[in-house]
Amino acid sequence: MSKNKVNPYSISQNFLTDCHIIERLLRKTDISADDTVLEIGAGKGHITRALSKRAKTVVSYEIDKALYERLKPNVAENVRLICGDFLKCRLPKAPYKVFANIPFSKTSEIMRKLTDGNLPEHIWLIMEKGAAKRVCGLPSENTSSLLLKPFFDVKISYYFSRTDFHPAPRTDVVMLELTKKTADIPISQKRDFAEFISRCNKFGFYGSRAPLTKKQVSTALRLAGLPEIKPSGDMTYIQWLCLFRCRVKFGRR
Repeated sequence: MSKNKVNPYSISQNFLTDCHIIERLLRKTDISADDTVLEIGAGKGHITRALSKRAKTVVSYEIDKALYERLKPNVAENVRLICGDFLKCRLPKAPYKVFANIPFSKTSEIMRKLTDGNLPEHIWLIMEKGAAKRVCGLPSENTSSLLLKPFFDVKISYYFSRTDFHPAPRTDVVMLELTKKTADIPISQKRDFAEFISRCNKFGFYGSRAPLTKKQVSTALRLAGLPEIKPSGDMTYIQWLCLFRCRVKFGRR
């Protein structure tokens, strides 16, 4: 790599090297000897080594060739270390889990890739606190959080000190946990749900160009035992899901 060419992953890579902290994190997971686990960004290999002791197979990606060459001779037999861009890889067809300290500059792209196609059974990602809160729909739901919640339970499961990392990040860092669940909508309706959200955000929840009438909105929420929409327009995920199901079942009437 030339001196003028910057690795987009290494810009925001903050290494977690304390073995005690890594073990504490892994105790919060359900990774077992039957699992295939993907790691995005092997870095110096501290998390890779810890994962290799718990999982059946670890598939670890490292885009930085220098880090890859340094780590390659030292990986365990059950680790498949790949020098390449995770965003260009094919996800496994068989069940798998993900545990990674991701490059913060690639958070959106990584989240998008992991939540399309064959969904992981469980995901643990170390990321910036602000990004994790948006994924969780905090302080209010957004398109990204709404499109995840039909398929995953989402929460922040660990809060780091900035001094846990080298170099120390400029922002607070957490571990985000996503657990695959019985889907609230068929995966085939994900695009329709996205369009529904977009139309509601653009035209309001009811009106001449909105997906539903005012009566449909009021009736659907009342029958589901849910509150009316607040004057601010803020809604919970459950309210969104209720109205989308009404749209699918009845259309606009």
